[in-house]
Amino acid sequence: METMNIQWFPGHMTKARRMMEENVKLVDAVCEILDARIPNASRNPEIDKLAAGKPRLVILNRIDLADPEITRRWRQYFEKQGFAILETDAKSGKGVKDFVPAVRRLLADKQREYEAKGQVGRPLRLMIVGIPNVGKSTLINKVAGRKAAIAGDMPGVTRGKQWIHIDAGLDLLDTPGILWPKFESQEVGEMLAITNAIKAEVLDKETLGANFMLRLAKMYPDALKERYRIEPDPALNGFELLEQAAKKRGFLVSRGEYDIERMANTLLNEYHDGKLGRLSLELPDAGSVETGE
Repeated sequence: METMNIQWFPGHMTKARRMMEENVKLVDAVCEILDARIPNASRNPEIDKLAAGKPRLVILNRIDLADPEITRRWRQYFEKQGFAILETDAKSGKGVKDFVPAVRRLLADKQREYEAKGQVGRPLRLMIVGIPNVGKSTLINKVAGRKAAIAGDMPGVTRGKQWIHIDAGLDLLDTPGILWPKFESQEVGEMLAITNAIKAEVLDKETLGANFMLRLAKMYPDALKERYRIEPDPALNGFELLEQAAKKRGFLVSRGEYDIERMANTLLNEYHDGKLGRLSLELPDAGSVETGE
């Protein structure tokens, strides 16, 4: 695997983190939206500190693009940690109707506590968090049934906090998408770039594409055979795999030389569009779930 230097922590994200620290005490629970293809890489580890002691709902979004069997294993993984789980595809609306019932189940004890104190009708409040471009604003708008949150394709579009009335007695606090100061590894940064959580332009596209090819060759060799008609030989490096695919696509620069930059872009775009199939990029920790094998 080729190495790359990845740094990503814009100033507005520091401000957003402080805002979340200040406002988490105003809510009864915290909902974290993750990309179902990369549930660990798309988790901001600071959320665990921010949400300490609060009931948690984890939403695995973009299940339409993720490997169903691996999503099942991730669900089991998070349930073992005591989190409530919801699987959604916010874009199509799949699973979104279960959001409000899931929140009400999560906060049933809190609601009874309020009623016992004579606070009948006090709204339940939920903070909703997630890294940039994970589908948070799209999901909120689907749940609210209106354009309540600002959505955009570019990371960091959501600005400032927004209280959104969702249902009778249920309010959401939307927060800006934030990343964290330092990625745990190059692998995490690459997966965020591959899934468009950070701009792939900040990285070397050819190296990103080459390393992605190696990941696919290991996890989904059949997808490469079907889509690009190449045999992912373990002896080949990522750039050689890109060159093979470029050759099959006819991406010729000059006689005998193939355009691997164009092929890297094609690979990333076709993955974004779901043309390679439903592919997840990471597995839960070994031994933490039943594999079903």
